[in-house]
Amino acid sequence: MRKTFIIPGEPVAKARPRVMSNGITYTPAKTKNYETLVKELYWHQFRGQDMLEGPIRVRVDAYFQIPKSASRRKRERMIRGLERPTKRPDGDNILKCVTDALNGIAYTDDSAVVSAQVEKWWADQPRVEVELEEFEAGRSEGE
Repeated sequence: MRKTFIIPGEPVAKARPRVMSNGITYTPAKTKNYETLVKELYWHQFRGQDMLEGPIRVRVDAYFQIPKSASRRKRERMIRGLERPTKRPDGDNILKCVTDALNGIAYTDDSAVVSAQVEKWWADQPRVEVELEEFEAGRSEGE
């Protein structure tokens, strides 16, 4: 089974938990809000469907807004994928935010993710495209 969906807006990374002076730990609001958005988008598109089971493969394509200051030539190179974003957030933290958000609604636990790929791109419309797929045993990536 394969499921794909799009999260509109700039990609958001999983931020580290913060600790207040009294020792209470909390998740920053930006991370919490983004995880809620991911859950709601997934639920809206796939409600009533079974959770993914077994080993899972995840692909995340993060598209960042092209800066307004980019020249026409540079903009064209960015759109064609000849220049890629090397800015923050890190790809692994974007993946972590998405996979943590989907715990309990797309799959039982993100420990089932056995293969993950993250790519960062430039685009006119910032977004994150997510593909989840049950990984078939005995099948290699290239098949």
